[in-house]
Amino acid sequence: MKLIHLTDLHLVAPGERLWGLDPAARLDAALDDIARHHGDADLCAITGDLAERGEVAAYEFLKQRLARFPVETHLMLGNHDDRASYRAVFGGSGHVQHAVEREDAHLLFLDTLKGPPSSAGLYDAPRRAWLAAQLSRAAGAPVYLFMHHPPFDIGHPLMDLIKLEDAEGFAALLKGHDIRHIFFGHAHRPISGVWNGIGFSALPSLNHQLPLVGGAVPTVYSDEPAMYAVVTLTPGMTLVHADAFLDRRPARMPEDAERGNWF
Repeated sequence: MKLIHLTDLHLVAPGERLWGLDPAARLDAALDDIARHHGDADLCAITGDLAERGEVAAYEFLKQRLARFPVETHLMLGNHDDRASYRAVFGGSGHVQHAVEREDAHLLFLDTLKGPPSSAGLYDAPRRAWLAAQLSRAAGAPVYLFMHHPPFDIGHPLMDLIKLEDAEGFAALLKGHDIRHIFFGHAHRPISGVWNGIGFSALPSLNHQLPLVGGAVPTVYSDEPAMYAVVTLTPGMTLVHADAFLDRRPARMPEDAERGNWF
């Protein structure tokens, strides 16, 4: 199975800029690049912070843009999102979470939005009951989780303050199930590792990033390459390629150089 992971769009009203950058233009460029090079993907997951201020206009733009994107797309909410505004545009009710079964695997898309004034994540009893039911339904089959907030510290002093609350309780819910990988956003950084035996990965935002070291730049946010991930899932492997699509340029070399047999 091939899927695309995007996160932290931080869309504002069309025509507006955020921290000197154009989130709508960056999303447009990402979707065009994905359609050009990865139109065969089975699905695309966007793990939250779809909008910077949860504005209806931002969600309307997203819906219109996705209408001409050829890859089936699944959306989640982050701490910058507004559930009511999202539902006003995309429909439905309640929490924004759902499950998909593909190739004997269960893909679970979680809603970790707590709501203002907190930027931390919340996965309360009703949402946990839903997740417990989905894990039971998987009956030992591989499970892949998609969510905005990481349920563990990521070694970033600022972001560790606003991770998923009651991370220990969330971890306990996953025990005894074949959780293969967790894809999350929120971090605004390329991150990968293993937590309690579960692989995980995160990506930079499409707009602005968080410097790894506080004080490395004089501002809270930084301007570093945006990325999307191309993920291949097989029974024996989870392979994640991050692509800094806006920074892809030809090398300073002749076009016919290094085209011979390498082995």
